[in-house]
Formats: sequence, C-alpha cells, structure tokens
Amino acid sequence: MAQDLASMASLAAELKYTPIDTIPAIAAGVRNAFNSHKTKSIDFRLTQLRKLYWGIKDNEAALLQACKQDLGKGVFETHLSEIDWCLNDIVFVTQNLEKWVKDENPPDIPLANKLLSPRIRKDPLGAVLIIGTYNFPVNLCVTPLVGAIAAGCTAVVKPSENAPYVARALQHIVETSLDVSCYAVAQGAIPETSKLLEEKWDKIFYTGSVTVAKIIAKKAAETLTPVTLELGGRNPAIVTKNANVRLAAKRLLWGKIMNAGQVCLSQNYTMVDKEILDPFIKEMKLAIDSFYPNGAKDSDDFGRIVNGKQWSKLKTMLEDSKGKIVFGGDMDESQRYIGPTVVLVDSPQDSLVAEESFGPLIPILPVEDLDTAIRIAGEVHRTPLGVYPFGNKSETERIMRETQSGGVSVNDALFHGSIPTLPFGGVGDSGQGAYRGRSSFDCFTHRRSVTTTPGWMESLLDVRYPPYEGKLAKFKKSSELKPNFDRDGKVRFNLVSYILGLGAGSMTGGLVRYAVVLIGKFKSSQAYSLNLC
Repeated sequence: MAQDLASMASLAAELKYTPIDTIPAIAAGVRNAFNSHKTKSIDFRLTQLRKLYWGIKDNEAALLQACKQDLGKGVFETHLSEIDWCLNDIVFVTQNLEKWVKDENPPDIPLANKLLSPRIRKDPLGAVLIIGTYNFPVNLCVTPLVGAIAAGCTAVVKPSENAPYVARALQHIVETSLDVSCYAVAQGAIPETSKLLEEKWDKIFYTGSVTVAKIIAKKAAETLTPVTLELGGRNPAIVTKNANVRLAAKRLLWGKIMNAGQVCLSQNYTMVDKEILDPFIKEMKLAIDSFYPNGAKDSDDFGRIVNGKQWSKLKTMLEDSKGKIVFGGDMDESQRYIGPTVVLVDSPQDSLVAEESFGPLIPILPVEDLDTAIRIAGEVHRTPLGVYPFGNKSETERIMRETQSGGVSVNDALFHGSIPTLPFGGVGDSGQGAYRGRSSFDCFTHRRSVTTTPGWMESLLDVRYPPYEGKLAKFKKSSELKPNFDRDGKVRFNLVSYILGLGAGSMTGGLVRYAVVLIGKFKSSQAYSLNLC
C-alpha cells in the first residue's frame, strides 16, 4: 500500500479539488452518520483510532516523500513533528479514552444536592469541520481529527491546498482506513472552503491566519457554531543580561530554523539587553555553523518555503527592513530557499518586528533594560501565541506576570508547544480554544450536566411549589450561605470555626483533617497493642 501511495504522491501537484456541487452531500452524509449514533460507541471510536494509526504507519514512506516535496522537510523533522507525533497521540488517546468518557462527579456540590446524583456526562458535539494549514500539514489535520474521533464526532477534513502532496496522501489514508460514512476529506481552495462554511456544523476547528480566522468566525456566528481557532502572533523572546547567552542563542536559533521558520509558535523577534548584544550575536553565529557545517542550503535538515508567493513575501519583508543583516541573507528563488538570516533592527516598527515573518528571518532588537522589553512586547502584540523569557528566576517571573500569551517557554524556544499532552492554544487574537492529548477530546466534547431526582424526595421539594406564603424563611434556612467577610472586604476570623475545623478553610477540609487524625490515632493504637504483645 505504501509503495502504491508513494507513486500516487508524485501526481499530488495535480490535486483534484472536490466538486463544489458535491459538498452539501458530503456534509449531509457525516451529519446523518452522527444522527445514526454509531460513533457514540466507545468500541467504534477505539477501532477507528487504531485503524488510523495503521493507516499512517503503513503510508509512512509516502508521507515522508510528500513532506519533502511540499516543504523540503527532512526525515528527522517529519518524524519529529508529523508522523511520530500523530502516532504517539493516537496511542495515548486509545490508552486513556475509556477513562475520559466516564461520567464525572462534579466538585463543590452541597450535601443536600448530592441526593440528586449530579454528574457530568461527556457527549460528542456532532458533525465537525477541520480546516488544516500547510506548515505542519499532517499534524495539524490528524491531531484534531484524533480528538474528534475520540469524542464520538463525525468529521470532514479540509487539508491545505498549499501542501498538495500531503493533502493527497491524507485523503488516501482517511478513505482507506476509516469509516467513510463518518469521516471524509474535502479538497480545494477558497471556493471549496467557502462552500463548506455554508453548511451547518456543530463545531469548526481552524488552524491558520488571523485574516481567514475572522472570515470563519463571522460565518460561524451566523449559525452560532462554536469555533476553535489556532492562529499565530508576533511572539517576543526577551533575553536579559542575566541570561545564559550561549544557551539562549542556540535555543532561539533552533526555534527559528525548524521547518525553515514556518512555525506559528516560534519567536518573531528577539529583544536582547545591550550589555550582552555582541556575545549573543557571536553565539548565534557559532550555533548556525555547528548546525550546518556545510551551509544550510546543502543540508538535508533545512527545509524550504512552501511556495513562491510566501518566498516573495519574505524577500519583500527583508528588503523593506531598515535593519542591518549581521549574517545570512542568501536566497534562491528556484529552490524556494531562504537561509537563516540574523538582522539587527533598531525599532519595533521595523517590518521584521511589526509583521509575522513566518520564515527563517531572525530580527534582534537591542533594549536598554527589562522595563523597555516588556513595554515593547505589549505594544507590538498584546496577546501573542507565545512568550520566551531568558534570565534569572525573578526576571522570568516578572515577564510572565506582566505579559499575556497563549503559552510560555522559560529559557527555551517554543518547548511548551512540543509537549503533546499539554493543552495548546492562543489567547485573544492569537486564538481561542485548546487541544492536544486530553484537551483534544475535551475540544469536541460537550460536558452535559445531569441530575436524577428520586420520587421519595417530593416532600423535601415542597418548598418550591406555590403557594409560597410562609416558605421564604424555610428556603433561606436551608440554602442561604453566610459570608465570612465584612463590608470592607476583610475576612472575619472565627476562632471556634477554626478550632473545630482544625484550621481548614471549609467544612469538607475539616472533615478530611479529622479523618486523618482518627486514622493516625487508630494506627498508633494498633502499633501500641502489637508492642504490648
């Protein structure tokens, strides 16, 4: 099968778009499949996930070839960020799914309400649309699909047309591995995507640009369809004078050369304290030389820009910059190649800082101090996808306290986004919603609150039925919570409650502490008895 698909991948540049007039039928098909309730079976979900695992595994060679053709992505990076990531994600989900789907006991339920057996049921949202993007074309389609399958949803996946070889490979894997009545792939560009958005979905999951996300969110709002938006941002790295300069340079360089810089999570610019600017640049040059002894262009480990349009955009950004190229700057349009390029800029308004570069362009902005760096970070983009602070503990804590972002990697580049079981997502205009691991299941799941009222409770519920004369005092007595604070917002200290609760902050905490004391006393008594014997 893999060899057959490898041959097919060579034709992927002629990717056949899904006929627009068939899209309504595709959407109706997955809606009908969901309404048949077949995907709600845990056994069905696990079987589909296991089949998807083997579909990817059996077509590994074709995916390697497709990623190479679309992005010039090397074998190691393709395994690291695409194939092995997805395979491990499937294994993790299958090993935990039966635990996740169980009804959940909600916390903080008053004792009287526990008689109603309150619980949270995990229901699938329904038929969902997943729109992928090109920079990690396997991962960013498969990972949300895994979450949708695990949750019990049906799905249509729309891969990026800008990675046509991978798009064709994914279609083959889905159509030969999964239940085609429940899961489908739609191919195309703007017209096909627009037609998909005209359909009613129970959720839309989109990865890509802010511009397109606004279009999707606006369209989804017409039918009050929930969305998860995984976007990007002008992510800052901040290197203070107390940072380990060598590690900061090496790690930030890696964050910008992975996938030829086409990573929404990588730092868009790096602010460096002026005191360590020269050694930082020196260390970055040493790191580049160690990564690519024979140059990045001739290395199988360095990728290519996805297409000519994106290559030209990066070239224009570099030409518009008023910064000074410290090293790099080599380009080859015929290969869609741009080498790692370090540029010393002097203004936050520079084109390489103000815009998201999405390539191996590495602008460095010297700053006077940490105050200046934090201020500039907020001015350039208040809610980026990531923030990367390098410094001592008090400095990194302050940066996290005084900035906002989807995530943070302290003393590293984008590492929080490389942990497959850690929730990943943006904040503000860098995205909404999160996924990965358990969060992928939660992303496509409705937490449905359920209670069961037994018949014998009717006399206890009499207070809720009219007429209400004389019932208000009874209601207040059974339900009113007394505040532990005064009118100035200060907490009142109650010595009796403190003593009776053994210093716990609540009745439940007090009961737990009493239980611990009693167990300890019981064990001590047993030990004493044994010693007497």
